[in-house]
Amino acid sequence: MIDAFGRAIRDHHRGDRTEPLRQGDGEATREHPIEAFYFDAFDPGSDAGSWLASRLAGSLVDLGAGAGRHALWFQDRFETVAVETSPALVETMRDRGVADAREGDMFALRDAFERDRFASALAIGTQIGLAGSMRGLSSFLGDLAFVTTSDATAVIDCYDPDHSGAADLLGYREDPTPGLAHRVMWFAYDGETDPTLHFRLFSPDRLREAALGTGWEVAAIDREGTGDGPHYRAALRKR
Repeated sequence: MIDAFGRAIRDHHRGDRTEPLRQGDGEATREHPIEAFYFDAFDPGSDAGSWLASRLAGSLVDLGAGAGRHALWFQDRFETVAVETSPALVETMRDRGVADAREGDMFALRDAFERDRFASALAIGTQIGLAGSMRGLSSFLGDLAFVTTSDATAVIDCYDPDHSGAADLLGYREDPTPGLAHRVMWFAYDGETDPTLHFRLFSPDRLREAALGTGWEVAAIDREGTGDGPHYRAALRKR
């Protein structure tokens, strides 16, 4: 299994990384900022951190948990299960002290967990864009509703294609449908290149539309804690 992204983060953690993790679209490339994105400690005292922490309770499933930045903080407060597709990232989380780090697919939740397993869910890193379509996003939200309790909450994030800064994102592709766009990019490290990732970008209004009939509703949108760009976080709650 090619896992350039996960290996680069694992090697960084172990002090073995000798070259950058490259992120690219065609011939356009840049260095991906590993330390800031994956190893800076989660700060619940910041405005962004307090907004997120106040909306989650245990038990928690952390989907696309990366190097365990959030899981390490939340597991000291309630049960936290951290899920990643990358074996190298699962190793990294375990090395860093994440108590329950598992290899798994956030788009196959019903295969991994029983009904009502969690009281809240976290998916930070714009991974929901890998749902691929409005139908795929609705399907993911429906599966997330299945594995969470009737009063569950969730926090997810995305890039808003209606924001003027969205076009500056590496790999950005326009879509003729309002509130939708694409992002295409790959990661390369140490002679390996991961398969190209195709993200769909959903505006908050499109997220609300996708949530209809899934058991979720959008309770709040946070832009202040994500800077002035197109990135936003959404707090969900059960209807």
